Amino acid sequence: MGRDLAGFYDSAYARGGERHARWRELGARGKADHVVELTRRLALPVGRVADVGCGDGALLAELSRRGFGEELAGYEISEAALDLARDRHIARVTNLELFDGATLPVEDGHFDLGVLSHVLEHVPEPLPLLRETGRACRAVIVEVPLERNLSGRRVLKREGSEAIGHVQSLDREAVVQLVADAGLRIDADLLDPLPAEVHTFFADTPGTRARGLAKAAARRSLFRASPGLAERAFTLHYCCACVPLY
Repeated sequence: MGRDLAGFYDSAYARGGERHARWRELGARGKADHVVELTRRLALPVGRVADVGCGDGALLAELSRRGFGEELAGYEISEAALDLARDRHIARVTNLELFDGATLPVEDGHFDLGVLSHVLEHVPEPLPLLRETGRACRAVIVEVPLERNLSGRRVLKREGSEAIGHVQSLDREAVVQLVADAGLRIDADLLDPLPAEVHTFFADTPGTRARGLAKAAARRSLFRASPGLAERAFTLHYCCACVPLY
């Protein structure tokens, strides 16, 4: 793609400010809900957990707050993001490490669980990273936004996704294929149309807040009536628990 990914995210985290930090913490609560739910469903071991592409540590902090995992580790390509994660002094986190985005510096199966939460859509070649995470971890939780839909085709939507670093536009079929190509299989999954708090977070006036609440209600209503139709119409967050094929 020709983009300096580490430099892009160093700049993004450096200029994000307090509001964007709170936005990431809101997102982390939903991500943690999904990780906890899928590991519970499958009774997956979660002694050692790696957050690959951990950003500023918001998800690690939320998992730690919930008492999830015995040892947590984070890997990230952005030094600026890691500095923010280190400043959190997160309990249970034993390692926060800069890596090259390609190779995790651990032996096969070192971690019980790897988490790639809203990472693969940012990666020019997601398959090698998923395969590497599957090598280092006995199970992998993957979460991505499903943006290959009617809403996602809009010019403003595409431009917004690109501005925050999305280089992949995925649907569920693409994720399933990625997982299979990485030598993994999906044993449990879930879809999330996102709560009202997400749709109203950046609302600065009563009018924009009302529109956000209406949007959230309409999307959740359609999702309840027909998840498949909702998936084709607008962006849902898709989370799946993956284990080795053999």
